[in-house]
Amino acid sequence: MHSDIVIVGGGAGGLELAARLGRSLGARYGRERVLLVDRSLFHIWKPTLHEVAAGTLDAHQEGLSYTVLARRNHFSFAIGELKSVDAQKKCITLNEIRDAKDEVLVPNRTLSYRWLVLAIGSGSNSFSTPGVEHAHLLENVRDAQQFHSDWLSACAKASFSTTRALSVAIVGAGATGVELSAELLEAHAVLSESLGSAQRFRLDITLVEGSGRILGGLPEKISAQAEVALRRKQVRVLTNTRVVGIRRGALLVPGGEIAADLIVWAAGIKAADTNAEYGLETNRINQFVVDSHLRTTAPDVFAMGDCAACVWTEDRLVPARAQAAHQQADYLSRVLVAMLREREYSQAFVYRDFGSLVSLGENRGVGNLMGGLAGRNFFVEGLIAKWMYISLHLNHHRAILGLGKTMVLALARLLQQRVSGRLKLH
Repeated sequence: MHSDIVIVGGGAGGLELAARLGRSLGARYGRERVLLVDRSLFHIWKPTLHEVAAGTLDAHQEGLSYTVLARRNHFSFAIGELKSVDAQKKCITLNEIRDAKDEVLVPNRTLSYRWLVLAIGSGSNSFSTPGVEHAHLLENVRDAQQFHSDWLSACAKASFSTTRALSVAIVGAGATGVELSAELLEAHAVLSESLGSAQRFRLDITLVEGSGRILGGLPEKISAQAEVALRRKQVRVLTNTRVVGIRRGALLVPGGEIAADLIVWAAGIKAADTNAEYGLETNRINQFVVDSHLRTTAPDVFAMGDCAACVWTEDRLVPARAQAAHQQADYLSRVLVAMLREREYSQAFVYRDFGSLVSLGENRGVGNLMGGLAGRNFFVEGLIAKWMYISLHLNHHRAILGLGKTMVLALARLLQQRVSGRLKLH
């Protein structure tokens, strides 16, 4: 099987790139020349995984079918997981697909390409912490759904326990850890309204961060405001606290331990170890090293998103954020369309930081927006910040669905929430 452009990874960046290319080439050529490969049949925006985990977002309603998106945006889709890359022969191999009984449904497949784009994302960095297998991860929809199932079980157990309390420890106070803390509090508040006084239980959340402040990659003002908001919600925030190990039911820290019924590991990012096996240069966290045109060390192989190490400033890489993947998808779509038309595209990729927003619950948020002509950063908080945070999600949908369908989808989900409630309890 051959496609001119093969994109491996249907996350925010890979999917947007496939959609842009497909629409640029049109129904006549797009499906023949652009192929998107992903190991799942459905797409969900990764920044919403904390909502899926808490049950405030239903993955079955939020998920978008890759096959439907491919038909609407004029590209082809194949389910599969990357096994190997042969840059010399310009082909990739996909792993076999097995069913629940471990029987082979689809054997290994080889796909040839003219240009390859790797957009396979990244996962959590365990820093070789002993016992990390006892913690939940939030790397994909399956992880989020598993945590949600265990969360509901823990809530039921706490509701009928003698202590009537549920403790959750979250390791890592980046955006995922902070937003999960807030979302679990929202879910607990909604759940408490449906319980009688005899079954209500207390939720104790401990947020553990090894550095000196939460949200370390964001401006200090955002960090300070978010910490104040979390403490007001009775979240226990521990900074400068290194987790040295995990056992079932507790985090091990210097000088003691932190008991927890549920543990979530949300500290750091690291690309897959298998990235080092593809014959491409990688850095210490297994990201593909790319140049200013997002090209890897192999001819005609590009990398983008969380799996790519792209220089931003002298001492910083482009951050692993959805806005970076969005900008890289826009850039690579122009590069690849030009190459398909036998034209040269010499402009380098330039990342622009438009600011950061963090959700702190249903009607709360904090963030900074990068100033324009004034050269200043503008700080936003409260409902305005929350609405702007939601608009980022809708903007991603607009890129792959179009404005009209995104508005219909947003309205449908709002009405569904009004009818069935905000919290998913199954």
